[in-house]
Amino acid sequence: MDVNAQQDPFKEIRPYYDHEVEAVLQHMLHDDELVSAVTRYKFPSMPNWLSRIVQPFVRIAMAREFGDIDSVHGFQIAVARYMSKMIARSTTKLTCSGMEELEEDEAYLFISNHRDIAMDPAFVNWVRYQCKLPTVRIAIGDNLLRKPYVSDLMRLNKSFIVKRSTKGPRETMAAVTQLSAYINHSIEEGESVWIAQREGRAKDGNDKTDPAILKMFYMSQRKQGSFADISKKLNIVPVSISYEFDPCDRAKAKELASLQASGSYEKGQFEDIESIVQGITGFKGAVHVHFGDVITESFETPESLANELDRQIYKNYFLHPSNYIAAGQTEKATAEQIAQFEARFDGLDEQQAEILRQMYANPVKNQQGII
Repeated sequence: MDVNAQQDPFKEIRPYYDHEVEAVLQHMLHDDELVSAVTRYKFPSMPNWLSRIVQPFVRIAMAREFGDIDSVHGFQIAVARYMSKMIARSTTKLTCSGMEELEEDEAYLFISNHRDIAMDPAFVNWVRYQCKLPTVRIAIGDNLLRKPYVSDLMRLNKSFIVKRSTKGPRETMAAVTQLSAYINHSIEEGESVWIAQREGRAKDGNDKTDPAILKMFYMSQRKQGSFADISKKLNIVPVSISYEFDPCDRAKAKELASLQASGSYEKGQFEDIESIVQGITGFKGAVHVHFGDVITESFETPESLANELDRQIYKNYFLHPSNYIAAGQTEKATAEQIAQFEARFDGLDEQQAEILRQMYANPVKNQQGII
């Protein structure tokens, strides 16, 4: 076995360590594609010829802002400035509940519903950061990390890689076992972890936990005890994240309508990246994050544990006027809120509009179905 792999078995998937930050940032500052992307973001209407002239000055500005950072915490402080502006521009309010029930010095495995690629874990981290609590390590699929600078940015921000592009049963099993070991290792180290309850976003608004995710936690620990024993040690906390408006709702509705009509949907080359940008910059209205109860009960199977996660996520999901309107309970909304919600259907055909409506109605149905 490779000596480096023995010394650092998680090197290829883990977040960067403090002593690696400076070199990674210096490398990124010399990445022309990243500088070009930042220039387009800052000056979206600038012609290409002028953008090329401006890029050296953008690189200097980036070096001034990030050049002296030498730790993950330092990088996250810089990111927090942008996060604060984004929240102010794209939300009407951000609220949180349930965190007061958690121990400050305890590590948890936060398993949340999944609506937005970037913002679900970002909001969890933000509310913890505001409470002076350590940020969490974030599980992110390698399908989102096709650009080297995107991978570097995410790993600087305490993300670790979930290998979804593995081929063959042996390679897949090795990747799953490594991921399982890293998550267990993180909790034992005292580092909290965030992971979504399913591999993809719940595009239909129906938040349901995939038992395979829970089975994965056990894969590296099978010799250490039963599924119930191992899962109990992980300090699992269900998290419900609710958006008044999903910036990607129309795109999701069109994708699901295409799947219903033809059985297939051809994703664009950079569609995932475009979804990330839209999710970050698009209008979300009110956002609420609820941390549920630590799961202390023993569950013998992944399926029974998934049911408990679903129960808590449904119960604690904060229902917005947009959800009640979609579910036909318009008495819980104002005329202005109804008009604001109905505007989201502009330009959609009948099938797409119905899918979008169900997307917002499903959390109401799920919550009222368990009470």
